[in-house]
Amino acid sequence: MRQLLRLARIAAVAYRFGLDEFFAPIDAPIGTAARLFGRVFAFRRLGEPRAVRLRLALETLGPIFVKFGQVLSTRRDLLPPDIAEELAKLQDQVPPFASEQAIAEIERAFKRKIDAVFGAFDPAPIASASIAQVHLATLPDGREVAVKVLRPDMLPAIQRDLGLMDTGAWLVERLWAEGRRLRPREVVTEFARHLHEELDLMREAANASQLRRNFAASPLLFVPEVYWDWCATSVMTMERIHGTPISRVDALRGQGVDIPRLARNGVEIFFTQVLRDGFFHADMHPGNIFVSPQGQYIAVDFGIMGTLGETDKRFVADVFLGFFQRDYGRVARALLASGWAPETTHLAGFEGAIRAVCEPFFDRPLAEISFGKALLRLFETSRRYQLVMQPQLVMLHKTLLNIEGLGRQLDPQLNLWETAKPFLERWMDEQMGFAAFRRGIEAEAPRWARLAPQLPRLLHAALAARAADAPGGALAELAREERRTRRLLAVAVALLAALLLVETLRWLG
Repeated sequence: MRQLLRLARIAAVAYRFGLDEFFAPIDAPIGTAARLFGRVFAFRRLGEPRAVRLRLALETLGPIFVKFGQVLSTRRDLLPPDIAEELAKLQDQVPPFASEQAIAEIERAFKRKIDAVFGAFDPAPIASASIAQVHLATLPDGREVAVKVLRPDMLPAIQRDLGLMDTGAWLVERLWAEGRRLRPREVVTEFARHLHEELDLMREAANASQLRRNFAASPLLFVPEVYWDWCATSVMTMERIHGTPISRVDALRGQGVDIPRLARNGVEIFFTQVLRDGFFHADMHPGNIFVSPQGQYIAVDFGIMGTLGETDKRFVADVFLGFFQRDYGRVARALLASGWAPETTHLAGFEGAIRAVCEPFFDRPLAEISFGKALLRLFETSRRYQLVMQPQLVMLHKTLLNIEGLGRQLDPQLNLWETAKPFLERWMDEQMGFAAFRRGIEAEAPRWARLAPQLPRLLHAALAARAADAPGGALAELAREERRTRRLLAVAVALLAALLLVETLRWLG
């Protein structure tokens, strides 16, 4: 019954905001039904553009649909530009839930009264979003903390709405041939995965702990400490931070913060997370970033994190360097080698298409360029060349757009290309130059050191076993094994020489 009521509400909202317009152009049964619906209800007054009406409809349907719109806005390979731009404006700030519910959830999680969990607890939340809200508190020893508490009864509502979304996506795929190319069920599955990850605050705490460890010695980024004894699936407790929201640029200037340097530091933090660690904050909008009086970034909200493997990191670095060096052949070859483009793709034509997208964006300050427009044109090119978007890079696209917004807000004259290029070239040299060779030897040295002393015994055992099994030609076989032995011993000597080289490099460095 609840499903039917929810479906009826969705239908009413769709009618109110004229969402049938999105399906009317489709040459399929779903489009025919939408056109008929539009003619029957032609008396409606729909003054706003379609993208604005879609955003308003999602906001009306509640937090889960708002979250879905936020995730959908990152898939610019699937959406028309007007809709992608409008959905990017979605905000998940919602009214807080009752403090009594927050306290009850904390007491349920720790099986103790709130006074036994915290030294003091402020019942008035300082922030509220679609998934959770945040309260200030102190630990029994007096340390100041921020306590994040999940909204009560979120899971049933989420499962209900996800089921409706999946059914709708299935209908789009079945009733519209082009719908299969857009992969709506894949988008819903991706959204469900991210949403369930955000519902586990222990996972978010682990994300925060990892990012803090990655930047433990960095003067650029501060990540608050997690207090594990006060964490549970529905409650996360972290060190309280004191900083100014990065959106308050005038206040930061008043504190003496070097704003252009802050913008450059943001670019370096991003590329350090992506290329050095392969683990990056994928929700870097201004609401999640604060700045200390010393100009250090402070990150909060670690529910959405992106990860890249070694192959992905090398691919991303190769593509970025190709862009920055205007070597579009390199970019095209990287895309082909990664499997993004079909093997039958005409390389010269593909290179020319990438050049046409990227050339207009060089040698201009950030105020005059837009990553959103560049990505949009790249995605249009990807459709023409049948490129397949890799799921593990979707969050990277989203984060790039966030970085653009931050950079534009801080320093419109920032030249992102000049800022990022030296960092990327240094990283590539570290990965492929002498430093990378040295690290590889150092990583393998312990295994070589264990193996080298055992080689003579292993070779002797192999020879003895071969001789025992050999028929009448044992002497000839032994002669061959002796030659093999000499070659293997030469390898062993080379391994020992490599160990000596490692120790020499360590002594020199």
